[in-house]
Amino acid sequence: MSAAKESNDEEYENSESLKTPTKNGTPLEANEVDESEDEDQEEDEPRLKYTKLTGNLSTVYKNGDDTSCFLVAGDKLIMGTHNGNIHSLSLPSLASLRTYHAHSASVTALSISPVPPPPTLGVPTPIARTTTDSTASVQSPSAKSKTPSSPSTVKKPPVPNIPANQIYIASASQDGHVCVTSLVDPKDVTLRNFARPVQAVALSPEYKYDRTYLSGGLAGSLILTVDGKPGMSSDANTNSAAAAAQGWLGSLGLSSNTGKDTVLHSGEGGIAAIKFSRTGRFAAWINEHGIKIMRSHMKLDSTELQYAWKRIAHIDRPDRDNWQDMAAVWKGRMEWVSNKQLETDDEVSAPPNGPSTTPSKHNAHKRNPEKLIAGWGDTAWILHVYPGGTGIGRNAGEKLAGSADIVHKLSFDDCILSGLALYTPSLLAVLAYRTRDDNDKPITSNQEGTPWRHRQNALSPELRLVEVATGEEVDVDTLTVSRYESLSVTDYHLGSIYIPTPPALGPAQRGALESLGAVGAGIWDMSSNATRIFSSGASVRSNAASGENGRGSLLSPPMSVMNAASASVQPAPQGPPALSSPGLKLFIQTPYDCVLAVKRDLSDHLTWLLDHTKYGQAWDLLDNHPGIVRTTTSLPSNTELSTPSTPSGREPRTNSLADFFADDSASQTTLSAARNPNSALSKEKRRIADLWLQQLVSANQWTRAGEVAGKVLSSSARWEHWILAFAQAEKFDEITPYIPAGDMRPPLPSFVYEVVLGHYITHDAARFGELLDKWDTGLFDVGSVATAVETRLAGGDVDKGGEEWRYLMEGLARLKLTGGQARQALGCYIQLQNAEEAMRLIKEWRLSDAVADDVPGLLMLRVSKEVMDKGSREELMTASEEAIGLLVDEAYSGIVPPATVVAQMRSRGKTFEVFLYFYFKRLWEGPPKDEDRLVSKVERLNLERLTTEGRIIVESFADLALEVFAKYERDLLFLYLRTSTAYTLDKAVGICEEKEYIPELVFLLSKTGETKKALFLIIEKLGDVVQAIEFAKENADLWDDLLNYSMDKPKFIRALLMEVGTSVDAIKLVKRIPDGLEIEGLKEGLQKLVREYDIQFSISEGVAKVLRGEVAVGMETLREGRRKGVKFEVRHRGGEEVAIKIDPALNAIDEETKKQAGDLNRDTMVKNEARHVPPGHCVSCEELFEEEESDFLIGFACGHVFHLECLLDKLKAHKEAYALVENLRDQTRTDTEADSSPEAVAGAMTRSVGPKISHAQVIRSAIGGGCPVCISAQQ
Repeated sequence: MSAAKESNDEEYENSESLKTPTKNGTPLEANEVDESEDEDQEEDEPRLKYTKLTGNLSTVYKNGDDTSCFLVAGDKLIMGTHNGNIHSLSLPSLASLRTYHAHSASVTALSISPVPPPPTLGVPTPIARTTTDSTASVQSPSAKSKTPSSPSTVKKPPVPNIPANQIYIASASQDGHVCVTSLVDPKDVTLRNFARPVQAVALSPEYKYDRTYLSGGLAGSLILTVDGKPGMSSDANTNSAAAAAQGWLGSLGLSSNTGKDTVLHSGEGGIAAIKFSRTGRFAAWINEHGIKIMRSHMKLDSTELQYAWKRIAHIDRPDRDNWQDMAAVWKGRMEWVSNKQLETDDEVSAPPNGPSTTPSKHNAHKRNPEKLIAGWGDTAWILHVYPGGTGIGRNAGEKLAGSADIVHKLSFDDCILSGLALYTPSLLAVLAYRTRDDNDKPITSNQEGTPWRHRQNALSPELRLVEVATGEEVDVDTLTVSRYESLSVTDYHLGSIYIPTPPALGPAQRGALESLGAVGAGIWDMSSNATRIFSSGASVRSNAASGENGRGSLLSPPMSVMNAASASVQPAPQGPPALSSPGLKLFIQTPYDCVLAVKRDLSDHLTWLLDHTKYGQAWDLLDNHPGIVRTTTSLPSNTELSTPSTPSGREPRTNSLADFFADDSASQTTLSAARNPNSALSKEKRRIADLWLQQLVSANQWTRAGEVAGKVLSSSARWEHWILAFAQAEKFDEITPYIPAGDMRPPLPSFVYEVVLGHYITHDAARFGELLDKWDTGLFDVGSVATAVETRLAGGDVDKGGEEWRYLMEGLARLKLTGGQARQALGCYIQLQNAEEAMRLIKEWRLSDAVADDVPGLLMLRVSKEVMDKGSREELMTASEEAIGLLVDEAYSGIVPPATVVAQMRSRGKTFEVFLYFYFKRLWEGPPKDEDRLVSKVERLNLERLTTEGRIIVESFADLALEVFAKYERDLLFLYLRTSTAYTLDKAVGICEEKEYIPELVFLLSKTGETKKALFLIIEKLGDVVQAIEFAKENADLWDDLLNYSMDKPKFIRALLMEVGTSVDAIKLVKRIPDGLEIEGLKEGLQKLVREYDIQFSISEGVAKVLRGEVAVGMETLREGRRKGVKFEVRHRGGEEVAIKIDPALNAIDEETKKQAGDLNRDTMVKNEARHVPPGHCVSCEELFEEEESDFLIGFACGHVFHLECLLDKLKAHKEAYALVENLRDQTRTDTEADSSPEAVAGAMTRSVGPKISHAQVIRSAIGGGCPVCISAQQ
């Protein structure tokens, strides 16, 4: 088995396998690796990852053929071998498009024209099915005669004629030939013999049209070849003999068009590299003297034709000792680059002392330069090449074909450049062939005479990323490639392509188009280039390249094109995943290997973090970029990313109708994956989270582990595991703040929370209270936790009233309330003196009856110990006002019996007497009144009712209330004594005597009839003459006692004179003053006494005048009324009966007459009229009056007429008039007897008026009260 084959056992290798720690170019043993890692604990993450493509290039390395050069451009990878074979492969699939034998010796250089577009990711690439054919060969006639025919092997059909494949490939070889062939048309080939080894070749970017290319080699000449005839092999006409022969045959008309060769430059040694710029304006080459740049023939206007192939710049080789000998040995490398096809800089920093990137002043105005990078020996250059411009110095004022500036120049002292590529605008990728080992010792060169295939002292190459501004090596990777010990600097090559990011397509669109197969491929080809349409059989115009010199033709397209268009196509196999992603791709080529280097993506970064146990950063990365899981699939338990077993195979795919119309939102896909606990993302995050936590716990970083747990744990199972792990380590404080308190599905088991709460019940009651505030009570068993708290409180090791006790009691109250035990919760709050919560519970849960269980506790809710011990009565009243109000309200309703309240207060002794006083005071005074608010009548009546009820309650404890009021509020005591009658007088007197409450005692003594004692108390105890006088005024029989007591006391005498007024006879008072007694202020006292009498006399005189006037008016009214008679009208009935008719005017009494008749009200008149007495009848007996009536008839102004006897009978009901009535009856009887005598009858007409008046006065005295009927009605 060949060496190349042995290196292809693995189709895909992890990038880390290509970077092996080495020492002096030799891989280190395991123990040496460990020592190396110990020396450098903090390893920087590499920037690139590597993939060996050797396994995917089995068609290239078969039969022991080794590669000698390669070219990567667009979507093509072209490789030349030492056997002269050319392999064309498609990117990114690495599928072989065409293989042909072009040379008889090693291929030294490759070129392609035009550069195909880069591969479009996600678009299927059609390739031909494999068929049996012989290997294609492109050789000169002489070579064909010397080479045996190849055996029949598996061959491929023609390359599909699509725009991406319509390119020309040029190859140069040690055999002196340059071969240019079309990829899609094997017949379109030109083979030119330059008779000397050719080291470099470059096709014109428009070779399809101008058939122009540059070549050069050991002859030292830069040759321009134009118009080589396709399908022919010819010799170059650069030497004189060939030119003369061609000219002679041409003169005879026998010469054919075999092309023209022109030497553009020579004489400076062998040419190592030639490159056309990206625009084609410039061409650069490297010879033994330096780097040359010239203006090409492309994109010249009519005024610039003279600039074609004119040199515009020259960069000399470095002037160092080793360069004189090695310039011809070291192969120069160069590439034209574009900043648009590079990776972006992560951090762009300008060096403080590095070379400036600003062009020179004379080129500062120039725009859009083309960038050229060149590497030769130990030096690298970065140049900017500008088109046109005006010269300076000797060429001042002249128009130039172009100019170039050296922007950066880098030198390396430990290596030779085997290849270079610009990685980012600020980083240069260098493939370094090391000349010094790890100890900075030069590699021995004693084997120079040994054939290169037998040398075994070379070191592993390195791929370095170098900061172009400073020369600092940002990243260095040592590559392990096959047989690197025997390879020289010319065996290594470096190339790069840039694959752009594909346009965003939804999964529905992508799946639908991919499912179309070959039709889909055709659609994409058609959208990429319209030429595809006109290259088919339906086109009336053939391919533009089919005509000679690029001219179009109306002929039908070639049969090969029609066969290619109609051939069945299938999607190309997928290449390595690294080639199927956008970005810059670096290809490292050796004779035995091909290695791909790409920028490490997030999945690689994740892998590196996991490999280096940076689990925290790995978890954060995965959390911020969940899409990584979709690219890394699943991760094994050893923290390494798994690699697909068959990377080139196509994953099975099923496109359903639902998939076609599915939402293509990547964010929704990511979010759904993050929410799904069984998704790959969730599983991987859980795995990394466990590794991270285990790492922290092992390092005894429990605090950090708790923080991380709160961040990374998302499932109840993992939370349970880690909480219990922390609990076993007694690290509750570190994990508790992060334990989830919200919804979690499935929820954490309740015992997990109970374990944590149980710990804090025992060790930290304050934290226990915080957790109850934070955690919903539905997370744990409330009853179990409450039992634990009660057990802790009952243990006896918690001081009641202490801080810990308070936290536990508060927690217990909340737990009881949560469990529906509101009464027990109220008891806890009462013990805690938490008035707000207690009152809230009483109102919300209607627990007024529960207040009776602990009245003192209720009263002490807002009363602190300090206020209780040292506070004033006002402070106590304010603090207990709410509780007192509640007890009073419940006393009104009967829910809390006052007897219970009083009993519990009295059971607490003297300390709670003040609260009993507040209770009685509130009951006695009634509900508080808002003086600023107007109350309705209903409210006022309700307040009065409640006040009355409260006083009734107080009076049920009358003697106790007496004691309390006497102790705490004397004013209220006096009010209570005056208002209430329920208390015991003797006890009240005893209390007042004990406390010497004289005014109250005076009141009580006067109430018991001991007025004299009361008076002497006022005089002796109070010495208040004014009060004594006022007391004497209320009890007239005390005046003598007061005067007797005061006669020997001048002060009292003066006060009596000043204050007694007219209550006592002034003469009597003055006379009782002892003679010779000196009284201070006697004169003033007497003057005031006299003045009082004068005032009283004046008042009496005025009143008398008023009374006399009123009497006079009354008398006048009386006289007028008396002058009015009562009219009697006699009616005859049956001739003998006589009826007395009262004038109707008497019945229609006006208001004034009504007042004169005794102020009869309207109700009385109505009532009298209701009792209708016919005219001529007695109101009392209702008998008719006779004409010869023997009894006196009495008529009143109201119209009522009585018999005198009947009237006297009515008046007998009044005791005070009984005697007068009997006297009048006797007198009337006597007068009647006298009037019936003959003498009286005879002298009746001559009888005097005097007896009548006397008789009338007697009657008036008896009946002066008025009509008895009307009086009864008024009463």
